[in-house]
Amino acid sequence: MSKKFLVSICLAVWATTSGWAAAERPNILIIMADDCTHSDLPVYGGENAKTPNLDALSKQSLVFNRAYLCSAMCQPCRAELYSGQYPMRNGCAWNHSASRGVTRSLPHYLGELDYRVGLAGKVHVAPRKAFPFEQVDGFDKSCVRNPTQTHNLAAVSEFMSRDPKQPFCLVVALVEPHVPWVMGDASLYPVDQLKLPPNIADTPRTREDFARYLAEITYMDGQVGELLAALEASGLAENTIVMFSSEQGAQFPGCKWTNWDTGVHTALMARWPGNIQGGVRTEALVQYADFVPTILEACGGDVKGKPLDGTSFLSVLLGRTDQHRDYVFGMHNNFPEGPAYPIRSITDGEFHYIRNLSPDETYIEKHLMGVNGDGHLNNPYWGTWVWESTTSNRTYELVNRYLHRPAEQFYRLASDRYEMENLADKPEHALKKQQLKSRLEEWMQAQGDPGIEQDTPESHKAAKQGNHRFFPPDDR
Repeated sequence: MSKKFLVSICLAVWATTSGWAAAERPNILIIMADDCTHSDLPVYGGENAKTPNLDALSKQSLVFNRAYLCSAMCQPCRAELYSGQYPMRNGCAWNHSASRGVTRSLPHYLGELDYRVGLAGKVHVAPRKAFPFEQVDGFDKSCVRNPTQTHNLAAVSEFMSRDPKQPFCLVVALVEPHVPWVMGDASLYPVDQLKLPPNIADTPRTREDFARYLAEITYMDGQVGELLAALEASGLAENTIVMFSSEQGAQFPGCKWTNWDTGVHTALMARWPGNIQGGVRTEALVQYADFVPTILEACGGDVKGKPLDGTSFLSVLLGRTDQHRDYVFGMHNNFPEGPAYPIRSITDGEFHYIRNLSPDETYIEKHLMGVNGDGHLNNPYWGTWVWESTTSNRTYELVNRYLHRPAEQFYRLASDRYEMENLADKPEHALKKQQLKSRLEEWMQAQGDPGIEQDTPESHKAAKQGNHRFFPPDDR
């Protein structure tokens, strides 16, 4: 019996038992923002941003309250999402580094199921043999262009409608609201009316920049609306799974490049007419590594035997369960964004344990703090934080919180959303903290993670060249 015949039989059985026909396998549209703190979106309680399209999408979607990515940096989190592997496993464990050449990703897995798999916008994963997406034009590929390239939906629409008989998977990776914050209309956000989150210092310059950031969120929201309209115009919306994610946190201290919740917690909404009940929220704990197995299962593929760290949450999407993971994991290697400062973390959705492996060092992030003092493409508000810390105890506390961190941080997310009170030394939480700490150490060991030894210039240089010093030679 041929392999092709066996696959056909499996697809037919799957179609019969699942309730939708193999010939009607769903299309996939993944829309990603760039550097958007999930809690700044109204869907997640944000009090400032205007996002009518995302608000409407949430009413048609299952909204995940507890979705996470492993690393709050652009390249590692995308490699995790596309490969279904954690950063240590696929090899992209630093920003601006490469995954291992043997890494397999969505184009490989869905290509085997005769899907067209394309990517429009920001790529930021390497090498190409590990992520062989079809490149789709029309959206800016650079997140640092000033201004952002004007988008055009012609190529996206053509990709969706090219062959109605062949299903597609399309990732549209937008570049907003990544810095520089130059798109959108900041006048919609009067600075004196903004409600800044408690982990953001309240200085005049910060308010100006936060307004520009919110304007980019609204601009991004408009792009989401245009993409959904293009999908509707294609006639394929009824059989397309739409997933929106906000990626990691924004380029404010304590968000991007950190393991605080505002860094690694992401927005996730999923719409699939007739299969996913809209206007519902779930507490199921999921992670970017779970995207690939979920999409594979939804498309009729088999995840068995594949080198995946994630597991499918299709049952959550279909409303069969409200539980998925017991834990999600986080990691950060700071080089080349600044001097080495390795961090690891774990959360069960209620409690969050962060372990700073070099607590005696000062945390420095060059892009956020400025390069050569010129603030080029960075955030000039940081200097105002430092200046005002001399007269404001609150601002001093926020600056100190960012620069100097204890070996252990432990937070109760339900009552401390922005993680302002460290409970690591509280005896009443000692047992729970030890449980999470032990599970984190088991995960690091399973991932072959050497911790401090990994976050070095030499390790990053080797990974950028495709030589991963600390990674297993096989596909485990």
